[in-house]
Amino acid sequence: MSLHFNEFYNGATGLTVGIGKQLFREQTPFQLVEVFETDTWGNLMTIDGMVMLSEKDEFVYHEMMAHVPLLTHPNPKTVLIIGGGDGGTAREVLKHPGVEQVDMVEIDEAVVRASKLYMPEVGDFENPKLNVIYENGLTFVDGPENKYDVIIIDGSDPVGPAVDLFKKDFYEKCHHCLKTDGVLVSQTESPFVESYHDSIRSVQNAISDLFPIAKLFLTYIPLYPTGMWSMSIASKKRDPLSDEVTSDINNRLSSFADTLKYYNQDVHSGCFALPGFVRQILK
Repeated sequence: MSLHFNEFYNGATGLTVGIGKQLFREQTPFQLVEVFETDTWGNLMTIDGMVMLSEKDEFVYHEMMAHVPLLTHPNPKTVLIIGGGDGGTAREVLKHPGVEQVDMVEIDEAVVRASKLYMPEVGDFENPKLNVIYENGLTFVDGPENKYDVIIIDGSDPVGPAVDLFKKDFYEKCHHCLKTDGVLVSQTESPFVESYHDSIRSVQNAISDLFPIAKLFLTYIPLYPTGMWSMSIASKKRDPLSDEVTSDINNRLSSFADTLKYYNQDVHSGCFALPGFVRQILK
């Protein structure tokens, strides 16, 4: 086995991570799930050869996916996570004391199993508020109406079973599942990778048509292609940059702020500042 893991996102350009050994490998009916021991980033999970998370930098992605939408909503109690089988997003959501129920719909049981075995600090799977459902998230949202305060779409890159998570009909179903003041967030790839631009625009156009408030925000994750990553948020009522949201963040974080490594009030406000080239992608 090579002593390096490589993920290429444009020709021969990409990411190299030094690895010691492979800890897990399973070809499921949906995808290839692997976990590697690395020389710098702790254990690393990949799906179909693409980085999903490492133990050392996963907090960035999971804190931003969870806290930006949950703090935009005035009082989230019911949360739906589509994907997120490693458990990190659910872990962050469950830090909010007002949350009563988290439904995590993961298509592939092997992702959860691999995370429990080789990344045990990432998830909070024993939390009684967490309900793990092994089902296709695309069909799960056909059912519940006005059920969730927040929906988090924590899928993988737009290939394989995750490709439809970037299409408008899926967001129409999610809109239907949200309560009247509901908030939705989705990961939308790197603005620096040209092949992802259509996916970014597709999600932004879809949520802009469906919700009165739709915005793109950015974060920085070392092991994701190029490091810069985008996420899209949509809200039926509250603007994530409104005074009523930003002025109350520190108060609502007070019970668990010391557990956070990336997200804070300043990051919440600053992440919506988009460079010119990102704005251009959205036109």
